[in-house]
Amino acid sequence: MEAESLIQHIERDMEVTSVPLSVTADWLEDGNETTGNQFQQPDWQVALWALAYSLIILVSITGNVTVIWIILAHRRMRTVTNYFIVNLAFSDVSMATFNTLFNFVYALHNDWYFGLGYCRFQNFFPITAMFSSIYSMAAIAVDRYMAIIHPLKPRLSSTSTKVVIALIWIVAVLLAFPQCYYSVTRFYYPRTVCMVDWPDDYGGTHQLSYQYAVILLIYLLPLLVMLVTYSLVGRSLWGGHIPGEASDHYHSQITAKRKVVKMMVVVVVTFALCWLPYHIYFILGSFNRDIYKQHYIQQVYLAIFWLAMSSTMYNPIIYCCLNQRFRAGFRHAFAWCPFIKVSEEDKMELQHTHTFRVTMTRSHRNDASSIKTNNTNASNTKRRSQSW
Repeated sequence: MEAESLIQHIERDMEVTSVPLSVTADWLEDGNETTGNQFQQPDWQVALWALAYSLIILVSITGNVTVIWIILAHRRMRTVTNYFIVNLAFSDVSMATFNTLFNFVYALHNDWYFGLGYCRFQNFFPITAMFSSIYSMAAIAVDRYMAIIHPLKPRLSSTSTKVVIALIWIVAVLLAFPQCYYSVTRFYYPRTVCMVDWPDDYGGTHQLSYQYAVILLIYLLPLLVMLVTYSLVGRSLWGGHIPGEASDHYHSQITAKRKVVKMMVVVVVTFALCWLPYHIYFILGSFNRDIYKQHYIQQVYLAIFWLAMSSTMYNPIIYCCLNQRFRAGFRHAFAWCPFIKVSEEDKMELQHTHTFRVTMTRSHRNDASSIKTNNTNASNTKRRSQSW
């Protein structure tokens, strides 16, 4: 399924046909069986793949941990949208930490070194983390929709947001549980494999039904929700007047809302594009298992898996490029670097706005008093002013 490696599919086919892993008709030369590894790569290719996957882990962990710090360490950043971004960042950094390296090693060496316990975990956790990631994005889309299309309706509170995040993880765990329950390790001389042993064998009703359900629930359905909500939001922001928008603040608020929506749309599109080849790969494999035996399939799988895992490292880059406050936060976090300068504007971006609001309130009160005084001698004007 989603977290299974290339070798798992090959081993399943071998088990069905009772043929050892390294012995097939394609690997017989001059009547002699060869027991070498079909997928063994030259050292330079291994080094390049290791460098590529190491880049994902390094950038993802550094970037997402920094995003979490920026939001939790600065009161001004603790908004409903940003709480969901924290959950998204946590899911991404967990995926990079607990799945990317181990699945890469497994796909590279075709041998499971990490025991049954971690076999169960690595078949379980990626689905959980991916579910949490994409439904955090969907929650942000719905929150933006409510804030922009229905601004007068009650918004999620901080407590309600945390409850929604907890529910996302609970549903994610339930969805991924079958992968954990049916995971096993088996020994095929000379290597061990980690596989999901479905009751009616690989390619049966249980496996296919589950695979299609997962693709629907953690990819197609949330993307559809986000497509609809962001389309409606986009039509409102770029095509007409926003309900409830005060005319004197219209331009500044509309610009801010557009920037947030643009940023999240880029995040969603990036996620969708990164995972699309991965889902297509396994759907095709469900109909034609022979593709897992092609000579270059390991290179194809490593490239597709790299693209999917790389989705965990792009979001911090997107936030930094498209959001001024996150950019200021990254400068603060990496101020120790000699080539990064933190300006006064950066410091102001992350400061709590309480003082500013008090000053503005006093200013408005003074203005109101002045208007009232100036209108004292004109009772009709005064009544109109009070009514306004």
